[in-house]
Amino acid sequence: MINNKTIAYLDCFSGVSGDMFLGALLHAGLDQKVLLKELHRLDGVDFQLTVSNELRCGISCQHVTISSPSKQQFRHLGDILSLLDKSRLAPEIIHRAGQIFTRLAEAEAKVHNVALEKIHFHEVGAVDTIVDIVGTLIGLHHLGIGKLVCSPLPMGSGFVRCAHGKLPLPAPAVCELLTGVPVYGVKQELELVTPTGAALVTGLADDFGPMPSMTVQSCGYGAGSHTLAGDQPNLLRLLIGQTKPGKESQQVEIIETHLDDWNSEGFPYLCDLLFGQGALDVSLSPLIMKKGRPGQLLRVIADPAHTLELKQTILSETTAIGLRFRREERMTLERETVMVSTPWGKIAAKKVQTPKGTVIYPEYEACRQVAEKNNIPLSRIYQTVSSAAENKEK
Repeated sequence: MINNKTIAYLDCFSGVSGDMFLGALLHAGLDQKVLLKELHRLDGVDFQLTVSNELRCGISCQHVTISSPSKQQFRHLGDILSLLDKSRLAPEIIHRAGQIFTRLAEAEAKVHNVALEKIHFHEVGAVDTIVDIVGTLIGLHHLGIGKLVCSPLPMGSGFVRCAHGKLPLPAPAVCELLTGVPVYGVKQELELVTPTGAALVTGLADDFGPMPSMTVQSCGYGAGSHTLAGDQPNLLRLLIGQTKPGKESQQVEIIETHLDDWNSEGFPYLCDLLFGQGALDVSLSPLIMKKGRPGQLLRVIADPAHTLELKQTILSETTAIGLRFRREERMTLERETVMVSTPWGKIAAKKVQTPKGTVIYPEYEACRQVAEKNNIPLSRIYQTVSSAAENKEK
């Protein structure tokens, strides 16, 4: 069962592949029997899964090897989607697996200039890739991970041989999949991020960046198959933990722009759009710009996972021709919505746990609707809700 308070951080200091991801999940607590039971719901895939406990540079880890006793069958995207639809897997796993395979197919089709429906998957359609992708989704689901954050990805150099011939590293499909993802080059002449690994992290990660604030509960290491230069451990680290419901430090992104030629009558409409796309807060402040011209500062606070769409909306709906953005930490108090009984029925309020005790604040919109409906001053509604809430807490 997915728990939105359970968070995982994928530390890709030596890259990421499908088998490394699966090994890290198993080492972090995924039951191998549960994994195999769920994978066998995928009818028509003949595979053998071997999990070995190993030491890499003195670090305990698990190495996953997937093989097929029968001849490899190269599949098209349609074959894989049909295989998923006919399986007995959970609907959410089928849906997300289909999205990841589609992204992988689209990347391969673009790189090789082939129509999507005609792309031959070769390695992508092989049994090990299917088990890697579906198995990773099973692991995240059964460990209850509600949010996944991934580190920036290291890019090796050199060449790799595949069904298409000798390709430069990073592989072209990997470069296509990692558009918009933070990466950095390293002195390793090996494939550190595989197409399957790239498809998994870009399809599953809610954000890319440093480790988020959490209380770590388990840590797992998945081993890769290569030996890296400089005695670097070829491992993928997965940390799983809990986010605190209230006073935790949370990372947010601040988006700002100065406007001196925008009609602010559109601000309420812009707010509705931005809040609908996941903004946490939106504000507009007056300021004096260059040459003494009056202007406005538009500031949007958001979860980093939602900022791309928000930035596009700001650039489309205002006269801004540029944006500034930065990451900041914030601290919030634990809160919940409660219903307070009043002479006009139950009215929504916000119950907040402060350092000095519980406080209940009336919700403006709920009070406004009652005031308009009953032709009563808004202040009276506020006072009644506050008094009723105070009596309720005694």
